[in-house]
Amino acid sequence: MESKKGRITCSLAFAVSIATIGSLQFGYNTGVINAPEKIIKSFYNETYERRYSKFISDGLLTSLWSLSVAIFSVGGMVGSLSVGYVANRFGRRNSMLLVNVTALLGGAFMALSKLAWSPEMLIIGRFIIGVFSGFCTGLVPMYIGELAPTRLRGALGTLNQLGIVVGILIAQIFGLRFILGSEQLWPLLLGITCLLSIIQCALLPFCPESPRYLLIIKGKTEEAEEILKRLRGTHDVVSDINEMKEEGERMAQEKPVSFVELFRSRQYRQPIIISIVLQLSQQLSGINAVFYYSTSIFEEARIPQPVYATIGVGIINTVFTVVSLFLVERAGRRTLHLIGLGGMAVCAVIMTIALKLGEQILGWNYVSIVAIFGFVALFEVGPGPIPWFIVAELFSQGPRPAAMAVSGCSNWTANFLVGMLFPYAAIGCGPYVFLIFVVLLIIFFIFTFFKVPETRGRTFEEIAKDFQSSKDDSKAKRDSVELTGVKVPQSGPE
Repeated sequence: MESKKGRITCSLAFAVSIATIGSLQFGYNTGVINAPEKIIKSFYNETYERRYSKFISDGLLTSLWSLSVAIFSVGGMVGSLSVGYVANRFGRRNSMLLVNVTALLGGAFMALSKLAWSPEMLIIGRFIIGVFSGFCTGLVPMYIGELAPTRLRGALGTLNQLGIVVGILIAQIFGLRFILGSEQLWPLLLGITCLLSIIQCALLPFCPESPRYLLIIKGKTEEAEEILKRLRGTHDVVSDINEMKEEGERMAQEKPVSFVELFRSRQYRQPIIISIVLQLSQQLSGINAVFYYSTSIFEEARIPQPVYATIGVGIINTVFTVVSLFLVERAGRRTLHLIGLGGMAVCAVIMTIALKLGEQILGWNYVSIVAIFGFVALFEVGPGPIPWFIVAELFSQGPRPAAMAVSGCSNWTANFLVGMLFPYAAIGCGPYVFLIFVVLLIIFFIFTFFKVPETRGRTFEEIAKDFQSSKDDSKAKRDSVELTGVKVPQSGPE
């Protein structure tokens, strides 16, 4: 019979659902810039003509558009680096509530940019909404991971990615010309993010604070216990409380963990390197090249009505995130990540061949669609959801906020590089551009195979102890070598 502590209660489902509105916002603002690309470029051109009585050059227009896409990631870097401080200062739930101020501000800037004839407002708005999204990429997985029971942590952690992909799909559908992607309504398309913020702000006060935060950081044992009883749907939360107390005792013996300490300490160095590489594997897989520029890719492949093919990408994206939700607690994190990376590499090779042959043979254009769909599906099986929540699993409560901040910043940095450089790489490499990602995917596959541990069904403390054991084993080997080195000279004179 299934343990009560392993089931999803109404209180847990509500809290996780409201938290994932932040993930949905992140996804929406990732995908919303794609469909109205030509209309926004036309707005830039008209504004430039009004100001300088001449049309903008193609080079400057490409740079402005790349900046509009990529500045979102710069904001994400800023937000993600601040996650640790904000999460510990205000708590996980209250932090999510506070950072919605940036979403409201960013959405207002973008919505009013056309009225003010100001591309600068649009770019600034993209930066501010990026800051909000950067906070969300750290706060949402952290909050969900600390609320979820151990046996459901992977499945519930996948909901963060589900929120992202649903947001992308909504943005693609709303971006259709007959809905909000027209010359008149595109500012509303960009500004609708404000509505999502208002909804989340209205509902977050009804969600509980993280019990781990309350017990370990604030020392409020009774309050944490009451919240756990509601979340687990049972009065028997002794094992959860004891686990948190053990983690708190361990944390009390540790110094406060800074960004630098994550790399200096042998205990944290290996898990933070794993966390960073997993985040890089997500972004440098080439997936955002598809999300940001899929419409352009389909146009190059001469696909009729490319915007609908882009929506097809969003649907595949969502469906396979749901598939991952059911697989992650059965197959394990490491296995799914390896399957995703390997499959994406194969699809990227097929995509390259199809894009090249599609220049001469029309039928190959449809092969490129299938390859892109496969690429996206395999991304959502592993590299999409897993890096976000596995970081929270690799660290105990003390270093977790700093680790989430560092790994999140590495994710956003890679996101920025792909968003800014992919248009130029596509021009320079033509149909061979995805071979760059093939090489990177193979490197990430090898790293994951040899370095990434399986975390399925294990407590935070058990995982942390593994790295502590590795550190102790390493120290024992080093001591043994040193002792052996002492003995050898002594035996020489004899």
